[in-house]
Amino acid sequence: MMKTGRTAALIAGIALLGLGLASGPGLFGAAVTPNGGGKGPLRFAWLTDTHVGSDRGAADLEASVADINARPGLAFVLVTGDVTDMGQLANFRAAKAILDRLKVPYHILPGNHDTKWSESGGSDFRRVWGDDRFAFESGGFRFVGLAQGPVLKFGDGHFAPQDVRWLDGILEGPGAARTPTFFVTHYPLDHSVANGYVVLDMLKTVPTVAVLCGHGHRNQPLDFEGLAGVMVRANIGTKETAPGYTVVEIGPKAVTFAERTAGRTSPPWLRIELEKNGLPVVARKPPGGKAAAAPPRPDFAVNEAYPGVRERWRFEAGWTIASSAAAAGETVVVGDASGSVRALRVSNGSIAWEYRTGDPVYSTPAVAGGKAVFGSTNGKIYALDVRTGDTVWAVQTGGPVVASPAVADGVVYVGSSDRVFRALELATGRTVWEYDGLDGFVEARALVAGGLAVFGAWDGRLYALDVKTGKAVWTWTGERPSRYYSPAACWPVAAAGRVFVVTPGPWMTALDLASGREIWGTDNLAVRESIGISADGRRVYVRTTENVIAAVSPEADSQETVWETDAGFGEDVNSAMPVER
Repeated sequence: MMKTGRTAALIAGIALLGLGLASGPGLFGAAVTPNGGGKGPLRFAWLTDTHVGSDRGAADLEASVADINARPGLAFVLVTGDVTDMGQLANFRAAKAILDRLKVPYHILPGNHDTKWSESGGSDFRRVWGDDRFAFESGGFRFVGLAQGPVLKFGDGHFAPQDVRWLDGILEGPGAARTPTFFVTHYPLDHSVANGYVVLDMLKTVPTVAVLCGHGHRNQPLDFEGLAGVMVRANIGTKETAPGYTVVEIGPKAVTFAERTAGRTSPPWLRIELEKNGLPVVARKPPGGKAAAAPPRPDFAVNEAYPGVRERWRFEAGWTIASSAAAAGETVVVGDASGSVRALRVSNGSIAWEYRTGDPVYSTPAVAGGKAVFGSTNGKIYALDVRTGDTVWAVQTGGPVVASPAVADGVVYVGSSDRVFRALELATGRTVWEYDGLDGFVEARALVAGGLAVFGAWDGRLYALDVKTGKAVWTWTGERPSRYYSPAACWPVAAAGRVFVVTPGPWMTALDLASGREIWGTDNLAVRESIGISADGRRVYVRTTENVIAAVSPEADSQETVWETDAGFGEDVNSAMPVER
């Protein structure tokens, strides 16, 4: 968003003849036509990967903002993601306070650090800045910015369906076919974005000058299926490098990219040559150059191997669904990023009822006692009549609720981003107890077993609370105590008097349920955050990060694999939990 803004026919009049290192040969050729001029070149500053909330993120951003303010002639600033280190509201506010000191407008979008580890699933980003995307024109060029997540669940980036619709409207709008366009995002448009091909195909229908991205913390020219790509350095510095940003200048003959650190602008490291020649948009791979890996197109060939599996129905929500559906008799209940929770009929996928919370719902519902219980990023925990969708009760918490509730013996157990874990009466929503000893938000569903509620938080710890009193019986910290390696995304499972968790280490651990004593731990299965258990409790299932599903014995005193299968699914780091049916 701005802080202070496809048709097949292409009309073009300025050609991108080459994209190359400042003194090197051209890499790309393309044609674009600016629909305006202006006096002198268009200059802007480009900040990315500021990581406010890390040790030096805020200070480095302050230094760059002060330097930008001291430079005359800059029209605006782009801020392209990983604004914060872990997507916390306090850090969003801190970053905004610094960026608001800029004397020129800035346009900002989130990166994966702002949405994956976010206590609000990225909702707080929109609350703080008003939006997480932008489109504006300057100097005859259009700049369109769009984020790609991922939201809460680890995995590839993904352009949300609501954002793709918005982009389609921009690129189909008046003047789009004749306006040279810069597409701005955080991830490179390669295999890092699961549906990056959708956006690439859209960008090929307009005169796209270049795709601008961050994420890689380095300066690098890229080739996205013939579209010029530019990745730039992080603003945040290291022990070896000073903080810095990029100065972009669009003149009558070229677009240049130069790094600025310590009050000094280096010679441009990249130059895109421009020339009027009326050619359509084309591009060529540089001699000897290496193109970025193309994002894969959907491939349904595997369906031919399993003809007995067929689609019964499909429901298009039109918005991101970042949680699982819950079975509720003749319906399944699921929420989405629009804030709607729907009950869909199992027979045909039609809507039985719909309830709107007003803010994204990333919580998997729990269905029990005729109620569907879930959280919303508006900070409320809801219980709805599972037959009608009517409100039975709602409890307001002090922060977004992205965790999935668990229900046992008439009690709801659920964490919130206000660092409080709650036990509520299922019938009334009345508070049974609260535990406020967390130092991170709760995302997963708690395990209720052996008189304990066991869950991880994004503070590096696993907690076991007494279900009657809410007092901590034990806590456990894994082999890598960093928040990034917390046992917070997996849903713990229990069998044989033990609790099992996986962390992004990659590490799988078996703990004594009663005491929290570690029985064994291993990193030889290449797990991340996916874990499940058989219906009879005799096998613990894990999905590895590449191809393999394994069953592990819950009773052995060291890691013992019962069986493993190469399922051939390739690399997959998403945190969906295996379920036996």
